Amino acid sequence: MAGFDVIRGFSVVSMVLFHLCYDLRFIYGYRLDWFAPPLQDIWRASISWTFLLVAGCMCSFSRNGFKRAQRYLLVAGAVYVVTSVAAVDTPISFGIIFCMGASTLIEAFLKKTHLAPQGPAAFLILFCIFLLTRGVGAGHIGLGSYQLQLPDALYATPYFSWLGFPGPQFMSGDYYPVIPYALLYLAGSALGRTMRTAGYPAWLSTLSCPPLEWVGQHALPIYVLHQPLIIGLLDLLA
Repeated sequence: MAGFDVIRGFSVVSMVLFHLCYDLRFIYGYRLDWFAPPLQDIWRASISWTFLLVAGCMCSFSRNGFKRAQRYLLVAGAVYVVTSVAAVDTPISFGIIFCMGASTLIEAFLKKTHLAPQGPAAFLILFCIFLLTRGVGAGHIGLGSYQLQLPDALYATPYFSWLGFPGPQFMSGDYYPVIPYALLYLAGSALGRTMRTAGYPAWLSTLSCPPLEWVGQHALPIYVLHQPLIIGLLDLLA
């Protein structure tokens, strides 16, 4: 659907601008004092949350989720290798593309076993669990002052970092593990199936912007190529 492509395309443009600001400040040393928390965190979340929700919503259009998951995971592996070799910044381990692949794989299994989430209730439950588990990487679950500390043993091994429990000395330039982010993807899949059954909102059905649609349809190659292009351009201008 074109409306989804427009939303995704807008997020891709936002991502490119975000990484441009990141590179200028943290790699090339420009003073961008405004590019800092909380604005930086809100901007980052607006991009990744939109990516995952839209990708989940579009699951109902997919003919083979397993192939899509395989493609994402292969790209995620390649990104890890390239960022490790280039050593421009912290290598990307279990980043957003890994999350897309893992989430797509989980959704494909649920769909094959007729357990795929759908309906407003499923969306709300999954989204609420996502919010409650956002602090897993920091060792807790809950919201605000209502938090439950998780066992230290979960973080004592490097083998659970992909799941959401970063091990000792784990570092990544982009970290989106299965917990909590697959829950956001699955919430999107429940929402997408709901809209496909009940009908899409009028604003989404009529939303159109050909340039953003094109960007949205080519989100993966743009993600892979935009950072090398930005860094190459900044090197030329430096």
